[in-house]
Amino acid sequence: MLNKFLPTQYFKSIYEIKIENLKEQGIRGIIFDIDNTLVPYDEAEPNEKIINFFQQLRNAGFKITLVSNNTEDRVVKFNEKLKVFAIHKSKKPLTKSFKKALRLMDCKKEEAVIVGDQIFTDVYGGNQAGIKTILVVPVSDKDEWITKIKRGLEKKVIAHYERRYNRSNR
Repeated sequence: MLNKFLPTQYFKSIYEIKIENLKEQGIRGIIFDIDNTLVPYDEAEPNEKIINFFQQLRNAGFKITLVSNNTEDRVVKFNEKLKVFAIHKSKKPLTKSFKKALRLMDCKKEEAVIVGDQIFTDVYGGNQAGIKTILVVPVSDKDEWITKIKRGLEKKVIAHYERRYNRSNR
């Protein structure tokens, strides 16, 4: 039962994701959450490091889509410097926006990965859509109140993932 909440991979940061490994897996499209995956939820714009990382991804041939539960204003403002596909008010973990992102990037679900900081929206939704998922540690301890409530449960799922992963790599 817990499998639908387990990510395909788990990293401390988006910057630990190896571009070469994604290419070897046949990944062509990357779906990113914004808030606490790329920046704290109260930062309006991407920093230079994120802008450069996205440029590296594009240079490597990846298509990118931002998928956020946040408002249109938030997502459009954040995307001004990135200039990638973007979907706001996505209603994650529902799969409709993930499927739309696949269409925008012209990717099959096997050719995409979702990168996010929340198990119950990003990972669960991605798994439900049949897309590989990468969970990252939130970039900030600051969260909206509803997210704070979920973090306690997420810690239990992450502990289960780490026990399972460590056991299978012995």
